[in-house]
Order: sequence, then C-alpha cells, then structure tokens
Amino acid sequence: MRAVFLTAALAALVAVPAIAQQRAQQGPQKLGDFQDWTAAVHHENGQKVCYAFTRASRTDPQRDGVILTVTHRSQSRDQVALTARYAYPRNAAVVVAVGQTQLQFYTSGESAFARDGRASVAAFRNGANATARGPRAGGRGTATDTFSLSGFSSAYDAISRECPAPGRR
Repeated sequence: MRAVFLTAALAALVAVPAIAQQRAQQGPQKLGDFQDWTAAVHHENGQKVCYAFTRASRTDPQRDGVILTVTHRSQSRDQVALTARYAYPRNAAVVVAVGQTQLQFYTSGESAFARDGRASVAAFRNGANATARGPRAGGRGTATDTFSLSGFSSAYDAISRECPAPGRR
C-alpha cells in the first residue's frame, strides 16, 4: 500500500511541472525587451505568431493602451497595426509619419492597419518616432499618437528569428 502511495506521489510530482510548463507555453512568451519595444510569441491554431509592440509615448486626446504592433504569422509577415482604444469612424484613414515618410493606414473597429507593411517596417527601422494622425472618436477633430522607435530594429530581428520567413527555416 505504501509503495502504491509513493509511486502515485512521485508520478504527480513529475506530472505537475510538465502540465504547468504546457500551460505556460499556451500563453504569450516574451522574447525580450528592447528599449521601448517588447517582442513576444504565442500559438494560434497550432501556428507560431510573433509580434513586437510598443505603447504610445504621447496621446492626444489622452488614452491608455494605445499600441503599435508588428506581427509575423506563418504565411504573412510585417502586419502593422495601431490600436487606438476607440472605434474609428467608418472608412476613416490614418496617416503615420516617420520623418518625411507618410504611411497610409486603413481602419476597422478600434484598429488601423498599414496598407504596406514592408514599407512601414523599413521606415520604422530608420526612424526615431512614428506619429499617427487620424480622426478622433466620433469623427470630430484629429487624434495624434506618438510612438518611440527606439529598440524597434532589435525587437523586429527577435521576432524574425523566432518566426522566420517561409523557406528560411
């Protein structure tokens, strides 16, 4: 009886860390912090999704949780999204300026998406700040959000290593 109990206890001790590790792997895993950017990976439908993000350093009007994200999925790369924390008016356009480069974004719900993710990434690699301008909630006035690009290149490189382009694995 005692041997059965000890065997069961040992099996539980071995199983608990494995279960905990499996659960931890289901949620996002941080790849690292890179100055103002963070890189992470999670799994979606059995596929890796790698992303780098930063929070706005300035927002007008003041809002929390305004985020700029670049995402790599198995069949798509350089998906650039801005989460504004309010619903954009229907068919609204957002322009993100990086130095002299003007990047066009389209909107859906609370997010704006780069029309050309590759061009956005190239601009982010060479810029100091990205400034997004688009309609405020309700369509009256302009909202302006500024994001630091300090650390972007390192965060982008980290997600590119973790989720390499097809054919580069």
